[in-house]
Amino acid sequence: AKGSSCYMHPIIFFSKMDFSQSNLFGYIEDLQELTIIERPVRRSLKTPEEIERLTVDEELGDIERAVYLLSSGQDIQGTSVVANLPVLMRQNPAETLRRVLPKIREVLHVAGVEMQLTAAVSFLTVLQEESVSIHTYSHSFLHIILQNLEHRDSGVSNAWLETLLAVIEALPKETIRHEILNPLVSKAQLSQTLQSRLVSCKIMGKLANKFEAHIIKREILPLVKSLCQDVEYEVRTCMCRQLEHIAQGIGTELTKTVVLPELVELARDEGSSVRLAAFETLVNLLDMFDADDRSHTVLPLVKSFCEKSFKADESILVSLSFHLGKLCNGLYGIFTPEQHLRFLEFYKKLSTLGLQQENGHNDNQLQLQTLEQEKKYISVRKNCAYNFPAMIVFVDPKNFHLELYSIFFCLCHDPEVSVRYTMAISFYEVAKLLNPGVYTIHKELVTLLQDESLEVLDALVGHLPEILELMTTGGENSGSESKLLSIPDLIPALTTAEQRAATSLKWRIHEKLLQKYACLPHIISSDQIYYRFLHRMLTIILTNNVLPVQKAAARTLCVYLRYNRKQEQRHEVIQKLIEQLGQGKSYWNRLRFLDTCEFIMELFSKSFFCKYFFLPVLELTHDPVANVR
Repeated sequence: AKGSSCYMHPIIFFSKMDFSQSNLFGYIEDLQELTIIERPVRRSLKTPEEIERLTVDEELGDIERAVYLLSSGQDIQGTSVVANLPVLMRQNPAETLRRVLPKIREVLHVAGVEMQLTAAVSFLTVLQEESVSIHTYSHSFLHIILQNLEHRDSGVSNAWLETLLAVIEALPKETIRHEILNPLVSKAQLSQTLQSRLVSCKIMGKLANKFEAHIIKREILPLVKSLCQDVEYEVRTCMCRQLEHIAQGIGTELTKTVVLPELVELARDEGSSVRLAAFETLVNLLDMFDADDRSHTVLPLVKSFCEKSFKADESILVSLSFHLGKLCNGLYGIFTPEQHLRFLEFYKKLSTLGLQQENGHNDNQLQLQTLEQEKKYISVRKNCAYNFPAMIVFVDPKNFHLELYSIFFCLCHDPEVSVRYTMAISFYEVAKLLNPGVYTIHKELVTLLQDESLEVLDALVGHLPEILELMTTGGENSGSESKLLSIPDLIPALTTAEQRAATSLKWRIHEKLLQKYACLPHIISSDQIYYRFLHRMLTIILTNNVLPVQKAAARTLCVYLRYNRKQEQRHEVIQKLIEQLGQGKSYWNRLRFLDTCEFIMELFSKSFFCKYFFLPVLELTHDPVANVR
């Protein structure tokens, strides 16, 4: 048949499906039911009438086909054309703008959600690809974007808003003023819909850095004040979140006289989401307030938030714990000793939130605690772990042992993996701040190396060479071997970590760990490496089934060999490499020997390679296996 069927199967996305043993059979049964349901549907789609309806003449060009499908095709065909708009714009921009875009504009008036979302993405892609000049784009596309901004579906409206905000970045000022700013005045009024006022808030936040301060003061700030006092809490929240951008656009003076009073009022709002937005905006604008504002306006508000967070306003607890490090250091200069101590105690309280055992009352409390509350407490402790380096700066590193060590210990031993993971990520930052008093956290390094969660080990291993360097030298340039005595459990912890990674199915963590272990010659003696690590690397090369892991072990072994100064030990390892790898029975081992030789050539001199490895490599040119040859 001279025709082609233009039809696109819908794609179904499954998110976070649980394929555990207990649930797998349930899914299989569900899928079987789906296939039974789908069979008659497939038969019905194959009727001649359906095929005729979806068939398009092959002789049509791309533009003609697009116009035809938009005029008389099915919805799914029209959506396909809209998705293909960036391609048409690249191939033939003039004809696409003249013939296809007007049709898309017509269709969008009655289009469903799927086509609307597709159009918003396509319009954004055309802008990003710069298929036409910004003048042409604003003339052809901007009105369509603005028309669909008021769509009744909030998802569609937000998609068009994202496109518009990206367009604003590229538009000239005059176009923004005439096409966007002027209509904004009417849209921001109470007579407009809730969705329309929310859109206005976000647009104003974007416009704040596009105009001079006097224009913002005259034309935008009155609208901002009006929306900050809107009857709907969603609008007040949304506008509050945009005040940060507006403050950056109007400068310090206007921020002090206009934005700060609004924030103070919003911080006392009846809506918890409004108070939360005001608090976070205050924290983000700390740098713009002078000492007087911080002392007389910001600090009392922050104290009020802290006091209420455990009682009437738990909604702010997670945000407060996340921003506490920034707050404490931002307000550091205005704290009295008593306030300094109070904020430190508040941090300590948050760090163990949900873990305290109180005399005889805790059983009942645990029963009453909801799952949601437990999740909130875990998030708070995770945020405290995230802020730990900032709190060291706050108390001064020399006071760490007295003021923060007990909290550091609790966070490293927290029952939740996410908290320990966050501590492992920030461990290097903590070590740098404490240097040369880094010896105080040796035990926690060993604890995290032996953690039952591989995610925690993975997070720690990222900066392991730098951490070990700090640990063993204590920030001094003295010999590393004498310093090793200060971490007696380090070597067993390192070997345990490697064995746990090896027995897991997460080979990438194992590979990363082996790569990082190449730093050990700078940390411990060559004898300790020889007896505890070097032979282990050889075993991994010979027995592990994962190629990247074998290669990582081979390179680290070569590094160990490079720093080993004892001739008899060197010769023994070289002999084992040649006999067990180069002359091994398995061709796989002989291939790994060639990989190892590449690392030898990278790390050693040519004469060393020629003396020990050149002839064994040449013998492999006669290997019975083609891959080796």
